[in-house]
Amino acid sequence: MCGTLLRAIRLLFSIVFWSFLALSSLVLFLGALVLWAVTLPFDRNGLVLHLYSCFWAQLYMYVNPLWRQRVDGREHLPWRGPAVLVANHESLGDILVLFGLYRPFKWVSKASNFKLPFIGWNMWLNRYVPLVRGDRESVGRMMALCERWIARGVPVLLFPEGTRSPDGNIKAFKEGAFQLAVKMQCPVIPVVLTGTAKTLPKHGLKLQTSANCHVQVMPPVDPAPFQGNVQALLEHVRNLMIAEKARIEAALNTAR
Repeated sequence: MCGTLLRAIRLLFSIVFWSFLALSSLVLFLGALVLWAVTLPFDRNGLVLHLYSCFWAQLYMYVNPLWRQRVDGREHLPWRGPAVLVANHESLGDILVLFGLYRPFKWVSKASNFKLPFIGWNMWLNRYVPLVRGDRESVGRMMALCERWIARGVPVLLFPEGTRSPDGNIKAFKEGAFQLAVKMQCPVIPVVLTGTAKTLPKHGLKLQTSANCHVQVMPPVDPAPFQGNVQALLEHVRNLMIAEKARIEAALNTAR
């Protein structure tokens, strides 16, 4: 009986969430379109529209009484200046909580996401960076666009695992983000996520009823001491993130 009731609650919760997301995205995209047109002449990097998009994504955290979010270390993020942000990837909910950084950056995201109605179209307006995984030409274009944004003092954000972790453990990293940092001589800023796996599922539309999400921004890592050794930089950052994630999860388990 208890299990049946819980499944019914999850189903109702999911229906309400996706219906609200669909309806609100239509309205918020129209607002984004107006904001894009008004700010384009003086906001060449799209900061205002990006901050609006941060609010759009965070709205779904604000209105959901069962989803909680905490962001620590935001002071490590620049308002202006080159940087490569790297975050571990647990679920689609990562997108919502990372927008809660409320700092300028350009996403690197799957090209198919840009085709989504309203949300994907807003990604185009923001000039985020599309990527077709496994396509060498697409990877080359992605790297070139990221270099261009970094050269303009706009950070970029990537998931170096390439795809979502099935078990929450941080997987092997791809080199792209770290090649960017070495080439552009800009810091890597690790961002560790916990709890987001319980928000939006990888497969299916039925949501968990509660989630406690934590975003930890770590101090910037200067690539200069690694003397161009991309793999050494990659492993150093990955080890830092694994240790920080373990620390956060241990603290949560102790608090329970």
